[in-house]
Amino acid sequence: MEYIIETKQLSKSFGKERAVSGMNMTIRQGEIYGFLGPNGAGKTTTIRMLLGLMKASSGSIQIFGKDIMKNKLEILRNIGSLVENPSYYPHLTAHENLEVIRKVINVPKARIDEVLEIVRLSDVKGKKVKGFSLGMKQRLGIAAALLHQPKLLILDEPTNGLDPAGIIEIRELIKSLPVRYGMTVLISSHLLSEIDQMATSVGVVSKGELVFQDSIGQMRQIAKAKIIIQCSNVVHASQLLKGIEIPLEVVEDSIHLLEPTDECVANVVSTLVHEGHQVYRVEEVKRSLEEIFLQMTEKGQRR
Repeated sequence: MEYIIETKQLSKSFGKERAVSGMNMTIRQGEIYGFLGPNGAGKTTTIRMLLGLMKASSGSIQIFGKDIMKNKLEILRNIGSLVENPSYYPHLTAHENLEVIRKVINVPKARIDEVLEIVRLSDVKGKKVKGFSLGMKQRLGIAAALLHQPKLLILDEPTNGLDPAGIIEIRELIKSLPVRYGMTVLISSHLLSEIDQMATSVGVVSKGELVFQDSIGQMRQIAKAKIIIQCSNVVHASQLLKGIEIPLEVVEDSIHLLEPTDECVANVVSTLVHEGHQVYRVEEVKRSLEEIFLQMTEKGQRR
């Protein structure tokens, strides 16, 4: 089985409105897949289709190598999910809330203490949930999703509304799951900074379309700094540098180095000066991941 999740041309329409369009998502085992996009981009609709809560208008969904429409119950037994806010009984303790769920899904009692340990709520398991912070309630929701030892965990905006301490707690918990338990995690968010600190791969969705899908490292590579050089006779200078196999592009009256290591920059400046060129300026231009994200989503919105 190559992929834990694979969608092919997945689409969903509500009347004339197209919420998800031709989505080809692929998630491998053990990944933390950051599903990233602005609010209203189609993330929650996609997640609802993955969980069998909503029927696709067209296309297909395979989870664990099986079609979700033909093997829904079998697939869902191996998925844990937290979509929107977790539901709980405020007048019951954390342990009692999990006991209610445990009886429904029929797992051993010992599993309650195990998941409370995983989400670091063991010391408050006897406290009523109505006194919990929002971060603690989110962790309890994740504990409930982990009770049946799922192979896949799907989390929809799990850090929404949390303070910085709560965000860090959830982030560290999510990062530990593939390492400690071999779990695959799909986490949706509109915050690139959060996904950047958790995900191993990322899919960017805009207006229902997947506009980027690759490793987080590849996204960082796209955001890598460029070195811009302004010098005399740019055309001749660029031909000279291409002759010694320096990756570059000429933009207007400047040379942009595409792989700007310190050694490369020093070599370029030395070569140009040696060949009689005047070097007026050497400038580093950085593009943040946020800028890349906005560029991708703006392109999606213009389609």
